[in-house]
Amino acid sequence: MPVISFADAIADSAHFSKRHLLLGNGFSIACRADIFHYGSLFAQADFSAAPEVVAVFEALETQDFEAAIRALESASTILPSYLPGDGDTVAKMLGHVETLKEILVQTIAGNHPHIPSDIPDKKFWACRQFLAHFLAGDKSGCIFTLNYDLLLYWTLMHEDMPFGEPVALSTNDGFGNDEDAPDADYVVWQGETNAHSACVMFLHGALHLFDSGKDLLKYTWVRKGVLLLDQARDALANNSYPLFVAEGTSAQKKAKIRHNAYLYQGFKQFTANVLQGKHCMFIFGHSLAENDDHILNRIGRGRCSRIYVGIFGDPESDWNQRIMARAQGLADLRHERWPLDVAFYDAASANVWGP
Repeated sequence: MPVISFADAIADSAHFSKRHLLLGNGFSIACRADIFHYGSLFAQADFSAAPEVVAVFEALETQDFEAAIRALESASTILPSYLPGDGDTVAKMLGHVETLKEILVQTIAGNHPHIPSDIPDKKFWACRQFLAHFLAGDKSGCIFTLNYDLLLYWTLMHEDMPFGEPVALSTNDGFGNDEDAPDADYVVWQGETNAHSACVMFLHGALHLFDSGKDLLKYTWVRKGVLLLDQARDALANNSYPLFVAEGTSAQKKAKIRHNAYLYQGFKQFTANVLQGKHCMFIFGHSLAENDDHILNRIGRGRCSRIYVGIFGDPESDWNQRIMARAQGLADLRHERWPLDVAFYDAASANVWGP
């Protein structure tokens, strides 16, 4: 199928009432490929807590943490059929699953840009211009991200005055003052009722969202005067972990989402928007891999009439051909009353972080 420019995709989408955006890891890779990539995370991870798990990656010939987690979980389910009574090995595998999740969180936090100024201001300004297609004007919809890092949050909070007219973006993420502690150095999720107007949702959690048991907290710099990454590192040092979906399969991710009110609300909002026939969805930086089918299949079973899928590099490459085939597979899920048209755009032409 032809690949159009991002500008042409935006122009083509003008007749829809709202534009929404689904972000994958390519959004972060486009900013800092040296950090936000599974390969780089693997190279920088500290596996000393469970050195045996390195062999799992080697056996699978991958550096993808989710693939290793998925394989361990699958093996722990199958093993009792071959080695009845070997509960110790099963327990060890499941223990390594949890250890891998912790290593992944710690590696992302430890190798994340320390402060926003580590990213050039011009990159933030370019990104705000990109986000304005979805969070400003009469087509303003929602942004749903599958990333855990702080780049989107930093971009939404960034000042861009030195580079021209301010880019005004809607930033409501459903968090606000704790009514029991309005002066606290954090804000709390306001619950399902007050979250309906939110336009930014972290579908798989994020480094700055922590579950206190009582509330879901969002750490902020302005409240505490401490860098978000330092706050996250302090929490990790105290064995407190961010709200973070690192399960291996789509079904396991969906199960975790269903057991957390914030994640489930984001999932429901995503579903509600793709059920709107006059809305459209842009996808940037996502390979449409099966381990996110809990999200992607909602598009396939929805009613929005068009999705715009970003393609990076040669459209004829095996990688992009798989993405195109997966996108067509979503269209094939549709009921004939609500056909889904798939368009592909050149992801590089979006200049998400600048040319």
